Amino acid sequence: MRDWRDGVRRVEPYVPGEQPRETKMIKLNTNENPYPPAPGVEKALREINAGCLRLYPDPEAAVLVKALAEYYGVKPSQVFVGVGSDDVLAMAFLTFFNSDLPILFPDITYSFYDVWADLFRIPYRQVPLDDQFRIVPEDYLTENGGIVFPNPNAPTGEELSQEGIEKILEHNRQSVVIVDEAALSLLEKYDNLLVVQTFSKSRSMAGMRIGFCIGSEEMIRYLNDVKYSFNSYTMAQTALILGVEAVRDREYFEKTTARIAETREWAKKELRRLGFRFGDSKANFIFAAH
Repeated sequence: MRDWRDGVRRVEPYVPGEQPRETKMIKLNTNENPYPPAPGVEKALREINAGCLRLYPDPEAAVLVKALAEYYGVKPSQVFVGVGSDDVLAMAFLTFFNSDLPILFPDITYSFYDVWADLFRIPYRQVPLDDQFRIVPEDYLTENGGIVFPNPNAPTGEELSQEGIEKILEHNRQSVVIVDEAALSLLEKYDNLLVVQTFSKSRSMAGMRIGFCIGSEEMIRYLNDVKYSFNSYTMAQTALILGVEAVRDREYFEKTTARIAETREWAKKELRRLGFRFGDSKANFIFAAH
């Protein structure tokens, strides 16, 4: 006799970082920003009219999309926003990775990639890093159904050069290449590139859940088609209002990210003094061994 459990989609889920209940604790496990959001965010939060919450938010998230487009010097039609970069990446997997060929991503990387691939039944192959925990561009010059990797990679912090990213893009014109964070300068040249970023760390907005991606107008149009087939109202009213304020304050953003980079470089010196070894991390974490 058939059981209802026969139709259940079973996956090994991603395990999110623990959120401790204790308050007197230095918390490092999810790399949150130690500094508060931009001052304009707090001001806007205090001034939000609760009456607006009875209305559905703008499904196009136009105010936030416009602010991001102005900040990065692209058209609004090149920007897609979602509930954190995880939501944006999941939509991108669902939209662009529909080939019978395996998608490619590093064997040591963000551990959500294989979870999404299993969830959406996308074939995949994990490509080994070299013995210095670096991505080897030449290993991605093979037939595939798409490519995704963070830059800098997680958890290693190793950054692939622009030349390395471009080599992957140039030899994979038939595939969508998703770079999680840094590669914006290559967008005009490659219409198969999608760059994903988040407000969580650099803009101190992890609790607000705002992510976005920038790509060609055609790619963003396809993403929106999938989004509107899944959940039209992804961004809350508060997220839109506060997200715009976070984007507007370029000076605060640059100041706090510089402070984090300074702290990282100080931590490297201290860890080396204590006998640890690690690569030249360009992220907000250090992949160290003693």
